Amino acid sequence: TLPQNLENSIVVTAATMLITTTAAVLAGYALVHLRTPAKTLVLAIVVASLFVPSRVTGLISIWEIQDRLGLINSTWGLILPYQTLALAVSIFIMRGVFETIPKELTESARVDGASSFMILRRIMLPLVRNGVIVVLITNFIAAWGEWLLANTLTNDQDKRTLTVVMASANAGFGQWGWPSIAARRSKST
Repeated sequence: TLPQNLENSIVVTAATMLITTTAAVLAGYALVHLRTPAKTLVLAIVVASLFVPSRVTGLISIWEIQDRLGLINSTWGLILPYQTLALAVSIFIMRGVFETIPKELTESARVDGASSFMILRRIMLPLVRNGVIVVLITNFIAAWGEWLLANTLTNDQDKRTLTVVMASANAGFGQWGWPSIAARRSKST
């Protein structure tokens, strides 16, 4: 089942990266270069959400929502909480990257008749590609190494990600033997 666990990790990580990065690029662009209502409120909510340890405090709520949606014990059920938890940091990064681009650039493109989507696709994305790469890497690290939600939301061994399986491996499927290894190590010295 190790190949299945690897596949689960790849699917969950790739989907999380794609969804979160797309949403972060759109939100970052909207917060900086579009006339967005309640822009300050949205930004305040994004910043405030960075200070809440939601993986720990929201674990029961996340489990209940996933249970109601029928997503417990599903690798696809990991994608929604992963991307939700990574979204605030990703938006904050992309907002900072979009702020480095002068607003005169978008204004001149609008004068030439470009739509907001065309400006984003043809002008902005090539200019912010380094920021997109940073967001992709950040989301990859967060999704690939996430253990708490993957362990809580999946029960079957073939539905788990590689991180959960590797963390529970010690001559089969048990617990890590670090305390006994450390005890043996201290006796020999």
